[in-house]
Amino acid sequence: MIYVALFVTLAVTNIENGSYLRRVATSEMITMDPLEKIFGKTAQMTVLKNLIENQNESTYLSGIAEETGLSHSSVSRVITPLVGSGIVLEKPLGKQIRTFQLNTESEAAQLVIDFYNKINQIVE
Repeated sequence: MIYVALFVTLAVTNIENGSYLRRVATSEMITMDPLEKIFGKTAQMTVLKNLIENQNESTYLSGIAEETGLSHSSVSRVITPLVGSGIVLEKPLGKQIRTFQLNTESEAAQLVIDFYNKINQIVE
């Protein structure tokens, strides 16, 4: 894992004789996985990473949202192109419920999985 330190600057104003600027060096450790380090943290990368890590399981939009911390609408928005590219399989369950799973038979999905596994070995 890669650690990044964040520093926060706070302004303190209106203290009897005027305004003052005070710097607070609050160090907070945040872990970034190798994909985030290279491509940045996006909703689509977060969803894809979740599906790769759970590639043998099908799940619902709400399950992905809960596991990733993304909103249901964000997951819905970013999963559409993944389904369109064939990387993710969408299966209807009744009239309104859909399940999603990484399409491990897709050549593109296999390349993404291989890349994910290799980059995690190299960048750790």
